Amino acid sequence: MEIKAAARFVRISPRKARLVMGQVRGKKVEEALNMLSFASQRGAGIVKKLIHSAVANAQENAKMDVDALYISKIYADEGPTLKRWRPRALGRATRIRKRTSHLTVVLGEK
Repeated sequence: MEIKAAARFVRISPRKARLVMGQVRGKKVEEALNMLSFASQRGAGIVKKLIHSAVANAQENAKMDVDALYISKIYADEGPTLKRWRPRALGRATRIRKRTSHLTVVLGEK
């Protein structure tokens, strides 16, 4: 059985979120949370919170054993991009893209 949690419209680029997610993919939940506690990236806190949410879903909704959970799938999809403008020299302007992500974690039970 699998249980899922998602965070949508998170203000971090999917590329940066995927770096953190790659470190915990396939790990046991306890080990993954421990790794994320000491990670220096900003995305680590967001992913940690998402995993906590998935564990709570597994515990409350599916009555799964928390000690047997592992991260079976974790991925970041691209959300909508906020477009902003920055003034530049000679009256020009350049576009700034503030990217968002849809983060998803799926937990399985061993």
